[in-house]
Amino acid sequence: MEQPQYLIDTNVVIDYLGNKIPSSGLDFINIVIDAVPNISVITKIELLGFNTLEHHYKILSDFINDATVLDLTINVVEASISIRKKYKTKLPDAIIAATALVYDLVLISRNISDFKNIVGLQVIDPHSL
Repeated sequence: MEQPQYLIDTNVVIDYLGNKIPSSGLDFINIVIDAVPNISVITKIELLGFNTLEHHYKILSDFINDATVLDLTINVVEASISIRKKYKTKLPDAIIAATALVYDLVLISRNISDFKNIVGLQVIDPHSL
């Protein structure tokens, strides 16, 4: 059986870098990150769009440079449109969910409620492991 691959949501990156994930969840996230983390282009935009201290910006940039950033493809765009229409999801969340679905990834997010109704999407909250 093939090992699942993951997509890390923005809130988990922030919690991880801020050392705010409980130890049980942190062990899991460390394994995911050691295997080269996947993030959506939306996560890149959200992380680097913060006005923050240069030191923090460097930490965020380094994380992104070590990650695989999954861009908007036509399949992700079409899936995002479908998710927005069917589930009335906010655009960033629709793109993140669509990215996970199109690339067959399990989403890691603290905001389970944002994604709970999307059929076929698997979501793990590292805060509840």
